[in-house]
Amino acid sequence: MESQLWHCSDCGDEREFVQPTCSDGHAESGAECPEWICAECGTAVLVGGAHVVVLPQVRRAA
Repeated sequence: MESQLWHCSDCGDEREFVQPTCSDGHAESGAECPEWICAECGTAVLVGGAHVVVLPQVRRAA
């Protein structure tokens, strides 16, 4: 699993972001998957071209 250090807006500091296995077929078409997830809090970041979209973390019931 790939990882990058980026600023996490929810954590408020630099954190490790990991790229999970792509379920949208990006790798199959030769493209890089744009989804990255903060390894600490779960905030998702979509990266592509000049756009970055930050999605709030998904909370799951225990």
